[in-house]
Amino acid sequence: MLLMDITGFCTNTSNIWSILGYIVMVFKIIIPLLLIVFGMVDLGKAVVSSDEKAISKAVSTLIKRFIAAVVVFFIPTLVSAIFNVLGILNSSEYNTCVQCVTNVGGTDCETARVAAKNSGYGV
Repeated sequence: MLLMDITGFCTNTSNIWSILGYIVMVFKIIIPLLLIVFGMVDLGKAVVSSDEKAISKAVSTLIKRFIAAVVVFFIPTLVSAIFNVLGILNSSEYNTCVQCVTNVGGTDCETARVAAKNSGYGV
């Protein structure tokens, strides 16, 4: 049976986690903005049409999209909080992965990148 040495996995793959962090950051900004803008456009159309039913439906849709935007924005924070409360994966390696995804360009991730580069794993 082949056993893999996963010690240093997050440190060695910190560049990939940083790229994922940039993608998450873009999604946390773009998706909520799009949801709110589309809701406002729908509400504007309903107001211009002067139809009471359409306006109430558009307000309801705007509220639902606003709630969805807030949830999308806070998903990474909620997942991290749940893992911390449950104590799952509470190790320095896991924390390195989390820092590279949630705090792109932070000192923990940069330190991991330098360590990976010095060990020959980093690019």
